[in-house]
Amino acid sequence: MNNTLLNILRTLILLLVGAIIGIYLNNYLIRGHSFYFNNDNKLASVVRLVHNRYVDSVNIDSLEGETVNQFLQNLDPHSVYLQPQRAQSVNQKLSGGFDGVGIEYQLLNDTLFVTQVYPGGPAAKAGIRGGDRIVTLNGEKFAGTHLTTEGIHRVFTGPKDSELQLGLLHNNTAKLINYTLKRGHVELSSLDAAYMVAPQTGYIKISKFAATTDRDFKKALAQLKTEGMTGLTLDLRNNGGGYLSAATAMADEFLPAGKLIMYTKGRHEPRTDYFSTDSGAFEKGKVAIMIDEYSASASEILAGAMQDLDRATIVGRRSFGKGLVQEQFGFNDGSAINLTVARYYTPSGRSIQKSYKGGIENYHNELAARMQKGELFSAKNNMDDSLFKTPAKYHTANGRKVYSGGGIMPDVFVPADTMSNTRLLYDLNDKQLFMGYVLQKMQPKLAQYPNYEAFASNYRVTDDELTNFIVYATKTLKQLDSEEIKRSRAGICLQLKAMAARFKWGDVAYFKTLNHDDETLKAAIEAVK
Repeated sequence: MNNTLLNILRTLILLLVGAIIGIYLNNYLIRGHSFYFNNDNKLASVVRLVHNRYVDSVNIDSLEGETVNQFLQNLDPHSVYLQPQRAQSVNQKLSGGFDGVGIEYQLLNDTLFVTQVYPGGPAAKAGIRGGDRIVTLNGEKFAGTHLTTEGIHRVFTGPKDSELQLGLLHNNTAKLINYTLKRGHVELSSLDAAYMVAPQTGYIKISKFAATTDRDFKKALAQLKTEGMTGLTLDLRNNGGGYLSAATAMADEFLPAGKLIMYTKGRHEPRTDYFSTDSGAFEKGKVAIMIDEYSASASEILAGAMQDLDRATIVGRRSFGKGLVQEQFGFNDGSAINLTVARYYTPSGRSIQKSYKGGIENYHNELAARMQKGELFSAKNNMDDSLFKTPAKYHTANGRKVYSGGGIMPDVFVPADTMSNTRLLYDLNDKQLFMGYVLQKMQPKLAQYPNYEAFASNYRVTDDELTNFIVYATKTLKQLDSEEIKRSRAGICLQLKAMAARFKWGDVAYFKTLNHDDETLKAAIEAVK
């Protein structure tokens, strides 16, 4: 009996010790030395673990975005995660419109200045003008309340037909004028300017390929034809792309039926061919397309198709080199993923996507490297790349050599203007100092000109005006290098005059001013004679 009791006690003690060790080990593992997740969703499990157990407070939304974006950027440079506000902004710009009051604005000295009013929008119908200052909102003080970009965005965007009350001061007046506006749908055109640039030669500037691009383009074409246009110069410089469908639709305007415009394919995407139809609005006239190192994606689709089919002369400098197609996948909170799902190929079969094997940083620094080796400033250096020294594998419909793997190489090279590509000019534009100066210093002077033609012919940026602008800029940029100012002088004067023209007379006046002595445009005009 005693032996039996001893055996029972020994067993109970062992079980108790085992339980204690088990509890200890379980706590030890949970605290971080080994924790096992469900393998089906590791990213979500890690984020949930950090939310529930991390030592400090963490912004989980931001953490999720950073985690997803790092994962996507390891795939390719153009697969990205978009925060809700960014996704909304991108989609609005490409959708052809948005719900709001219809103004562009600039924040100066904690006061919101109206810089542009969209035709047909609620602000335009109410009589709000460029140069007006918004000082009250819904009866409360607005100017001087530590305004932020995010806060301003929340004020002016909102559901259609929702109201807001604005108190404004017109230029040179001290009397507050109150407006009650209903937010409404505001149309956005992706076409910046269209005008006759030379006898029988039209000019069209397109900044992005949006849902309305083909419609806007047809309308501009029809108007220019009535003004005698037989040749077209199409400006795609600084056009970063947009919808693939918009690019193929525009190519269709120049081509007879049955021409292959491009095709796409990917691991999960079978080859899809895009052909022209018989509905082209400009199938016969001569065309020159202007591109530069910032022309990308949809711009390159159009330029590549027109080059391969010998339908246009490509003028300028080698394009960016983005040949990947993204599809957007949205989340319930408004955020989204732009995921690369295919590559696109021009009619001759070439991919123009530049390599990203060197990593994201090298990829984004590639343009700086091209500039450093002189490619943008010399026709010889333009071809001084191993990509373009190998025997040509691809040819146009008429047998001309064309290149792949690094953007669209122009048929007519035009070097960059060194006076318009300085660091100072970049900083002045980035800080919006040209428009700021126009708003705060130039409005009385602009009132002296009855129309753009009088302004274009008679206004010059004098030495005194330039000095005044530099003094104004130093309040933001602090110390400015005198040599850099000297190198940038011509570019500063041109940008100042162009921005003044835009403020007073709109985008067409802006591009007319910029294009007055533009060498690339001159070459394009020559190509369509």
